Amino acid sequence: MDQARDESARFDPRFDAAGLVTAIVVDAASGDILMVAHMNDAAIAKTQATGLAHFWSRSRGRLWQKGETSGNVLTVVDLRVDCDQDALLLRVEPSGPACHTGRRSCFYRRIEPDGRLVFL
Repeated sequence: MDQARDESARFDPRFDAAGLVTAIVVDAASGDILMVAHMNDAAIAKTQATGLAHFWSRSRGRLWQKGETSGNVLTVVDLRVDCDQDALLLRVEPSGPACHTGRRSCFYRRIEPDGRLVFL
């Protein structure tokens, strides 16, 4: 544990070896979890500067704004960090579906004990 970071009033993200932190995105109105993504220093800075959610795409290897092609942007209401600063919580106002499948949330399936996925 890093007591100084845990109790600090200064934002000092604890990036992983790839320079990323996990970002959990929730609907500010309902509290529903919409998606999980990753942010690097540039994505955090761009999000803070624009008020729109930006992430680091590990598959594309580049910075991207959520909704840059679909128009389904996420307007950030509140940006929070967990106790040891290795995860972020973005409370957002979505302008449309958050999932690339067109669903409101990326978490649209439940795992059954036998391993089956049940669509919610």
